[in-house]
Amino acid sequence: MGLPVSETILDNGLNILLLENHKAPVVSFQVWYRVGSRNERLGKTGISHLTEHLMFRGTKKYKPKEFSRLVKRNGGNENAFTAQDYTAYFENIAGDRLEILLDLESDRMTNLAVDKQAFLTERDIVMEERRLRSEDDPVSSLFEEMDSVAFRTHPYMWPIIGWMGDIGQTAYEDFMDYYRLHYRPNRTTIIAVGDIEKEKLLLKVKKCFGRIRPGPEPPPVVCDEPPQRGERRFYLKREAQLSYLLMSFHTPNLRHEDSFALELLALILGQGKSSRLYRRLVREKQLALDINVNYPRLSHDPNLCHIFVPIMPGKTAEAVEEEIEAELEKIKRQGVTEKELQKARNMSEAAFVFHQDSFFYQGMLLGIYHTVSNWRDLYAYLPGIAKVNASDIKRVANTYFHKDKKNTGILIPVLRGFSRVSGKKSSQHS
Repeated sequence: MGLPVSETILDNGLNILLLENHKAPVVSFQVWYRVGSRNERLGKTGISHLTEHLMFRGTKKYKPKEFSRLVKRNGGNENAFTAQDYTAYFENIAGDRLEILLDLESDRMTNLAVDKQAFLTERDIVMEERRLRSEDDPVSSLFEEMDSVAFRTHPYMWPIIGWMGDIGQTAYEDFMDYYRLHYRPNRTTIIAVGDIEKEKLLLKVKKCFGRIRPGPEPPPVVCDEPPQRGERRFYLKREAQLSYLLMSFHTPNLRHEDSFALELLALILGQGKSSRLYRRLVREKQLALDINVNYPRLSHDPNLCHIFVPIMPGKTAEAVEEEIEAELEKIKRQGVTEKELQKARNMSEAAFVFHQDSFFYQGMLLGIYHTVSNWRDLYAYLPGIAKVNASDIKRVANTYFHKDKKNTGILIPVLRGFSRVSGKKSSQHS
């Protein structure tokens, strides 16, 4: 990070991270709650995302939608998102308008006033969102199916938005209990990056948030995922224009020393048109339209590294899979070149430094790191990337990209009207 971060923990457990930077007269103000789909249970999936929606439904002091109107009226913008490990709310606004955000965010942390009719209306909106973005989207369905197959016990097995049946049976009382348990200062980190005076802002944050009483700690998430001891495979038949292949491997998160090498291996495999799999699958073999390799290093618990391929019409998933396996085996035997490794290092470092130009992304990095681990782990990123050598890449390829640890999903396009249920194999949810 370019400037020193000031950290304060209030008596009620609220974490405050402030980063002062006067290069522009704006501030990114963010509130991170340590609750996401990871904190849910079967039968109640999607309640974290539903709660995020309902946080804009008004309080005793501010009417529904007034939060957004006030931010906009003061020249700012706002939004929120739910992930597996956290729920975050953010506003970007002029520095001299920051106090309105302190009042708005502290108010809805404890004074949310949603009646049952508003709850039911928002629940219907979320169900429609799931229908459009997940159930009617073949690619989203493929990734959902993969999570439910690759994980056996961990809550990463269900989608962030939740299963349709669970959303529909979530009761008003379930929502209120969830809100009261998780939306407490001892479960929260407040971040302000930009045109602030740290000492003055800290006093104002203490005044607005320091009076809010902490709550009991929720039960710990039990997530002892058993080791995978053989390949898992499924086929998903959906109305779609293309076939898709998704290969996923269990990998460690940022708290493991191998995470730096895995980050670079993912770039070497599938980042950009000069990556190994793009050259092999798209340019040379003409089997695929594109390639994407995603390693989720910033995850609270070990997660899945995905290799995702939209397949060229007329080609088969089996042919693509065979080529991917061949390239992985080549890296396992021969490793990678120093030129490839240095290019991946440069890409990682450039992306990390580029984010420092934005107050919003500085806040995002602080929020993600501090929620899944600790914000100070940011300082370990560049040194960790720099230390990775070619033997590390070869070692992690052999350790984590083993055939017995592979999960493979193939989406098969079908004609309109085909039964989704009868067309699925080895799937756990519809």
